[in-house]
Parts: sequence; structure tokens; C-alpha cells
Amino acid sequence: MRADRVFAYGATAGLLGDLFLGDPRRGHPVAAFGRAAGAVERVLWRDHRGRGALHTMVCAGGAVALGAVATRAVRTSTAASVALTAAATWAVVGGTSLAREARAVGRALEAGDVEGARARLPHLCGRDPQALDADGIARAVVESVAENTSDAVVGALVWGAVGGVPGLLGFRAVNTLDAMVGHRSPRYLRYGWASARLDDVAGWPGARLTAVLAAVAGDDPRGAVRAWRADAARHPSPNAGPVEASFAGALGVRLGGTLSYAGRVEHRPVLNGGDGRAVRVADIDRAVRLSRRVGWLALGVSAAARLLVKGRTS
Repeated sequence: MRADRVFAYGATAGLLGDLFLGDPRRGHPVAAFGRAAGAVERVLWRDHRGRGALHTMVCAGGAVALGAVATRAVRTSTAASVALTAAATWAVVGGTSLAREARAVGRALEAGDVEGARARLPHLCGRDPQALDADGIARAVVESVAENTSDAVVGALVWGAVGGVPGLLGFRAVNTLDAMVGHRSPRYLRYGWASARLDDVAGWPGARLTAVLAAVAGDDPRGAVRAWRADAARHPSPNAGPVEASFAGALGVRLGGTLSYAGRVEHRPVLNGGDGRAVRVADIDRAVRLSRRVGWLALGVSAAARLLVKGRTS
């Protein structure tokens, strides 16, 4: 079987596995990678960009190499190749966990349990929950669903279509490294620079595809495109900007504004401020449903693109 069909069948099986099984409670491969990356950091850390770049090369390069070795080991068996692609896809996508955590916060807010919602929010994003009221928590959840649709689902599928299993594992490694060391704390401002910049590059195509598909699958396609064009470039993140703006327009809500990370207050631009309303608790479920539609559309686009490209070059 051709590699393009192996990806299409394997990625579909992996996305179905994530839908029905979700992430394992223990022993998740991404968590194992995180522990390994932490061990590498303990050996290499210096307050220096070069050391951080070496850390990124060792960890992300190791993930890509592992994927390449595994792919080569099963290349003579179609069934094993499809199974490997399915397992890798299941391991790197996180749509079901994203939806589960978002809805858990939403249920707490619906019940009027703001403290319970604050306790659940760190499972979803890095905001300071104590600095948020109920409306702020709902907005944070919708923003996290939007951004993680790109990071946890669409981006992985895009790089899987480009590079097969090595692409899947490499993208997740880069994204995980950015979450671990890519933030602007005193410890990681220089050491995490390479991981953050590589994540920006790797996330670029998935973020744009996510924004397009949110416009296609959302309730207000014109509003999504309008918000994307007007507001995306104002966001400090080159990839979160298009995604969050498109989701805001598609859902008809306002995102962005003042937020707090680890005691540091940021005043971000409001996305879709001219046409959107404030986020309500019910919008959490709407965002999750939109995220699901975007993920399945991304699978179709990625598989079709790989089939088309391979077909023309064969």
C-alpha cells in the first residue's frame, strides 16, 4: 500500500481512537517524552541560547529519529505501518482530553461553582484562576479550546501528512518543548528561545488551516474571516492570533483582553471586539463542538493533500 493511503487509514484510526479512548490516565507517551526532556534539561541547562538550542535539537531530533526508525522497521508490512501511524496519531492528538477538560469547567460554572471551575482551569491552560471571575474563566476556556485545536489536533495532522510518523512525533515534541521551556520566565528567556521560535515555525501551517476551517465550520463564516483579517496580527502570538480571532468571529464572541500568567498581567488586544459579545458559559460547549468539526475537517484536508501530492509525483 502506498504511504499516502497508510497515512489516511492510520490517521483516521488514530483520531477515532482518541475520540473513543481519550488519553490514558497513566503512562501517556507525551508525558514520558516530557520526563525525558526534563532529564536532558537538567544536564544541559545554562542561561544561554546555544544550550537551549542544543536541548531542542536533542529532544525534537530524538523524537523524529524514533519515528523514522519505527517506520523503517515496519515498512514491509502494510498492516503494521497503518497500526504504527494509528498509534502515533492517537498518542499526539488530544482533542478528547481538551473537550473533556473544557466541559468539566463549563459544568462547574453552570452549577455556580466558581471555585470548582478555578480548580479545574489549570488542567486546561496556564492562567491564574484566582484572578478570574466566572466570565473570565469562560473566556479563558474558549480561548484555550481555540488555540489547542491547532496545537493538539490540526498541527499534528498537517505534519503527519508531510512527514508521516516522524512528522507526527516531531510536531508533538516541538509543541511540548515550547510548553515546558518556551515561556518568558527568567529561567527560560534565553534557554527556551530556540524551542519557542521552532514552535512558531512548526505551528504556522496548522494555525492557518485551523483558522480557515473554523470559518468554514462555524456559525458565521464571514464574521470569522472579518475578525481574522482585522485582529489576528494584533495578537502577540503569530499562530494563536489567527486561530483565536477566527474562532471569535465564528462564535460571535469577544476574546482577548486583560489576563494574568504566574502573577504577570498582560493586556492583550480584544479580538472581534466590534461585532462580538461577551463570552457566556454556553459558548464553551459551542467552542468544543466547533473544535471537533475543525479536527475532522483537518483530517480530510491533510489526507486528501497527501493523496494528491503523492499521486502527482508517482
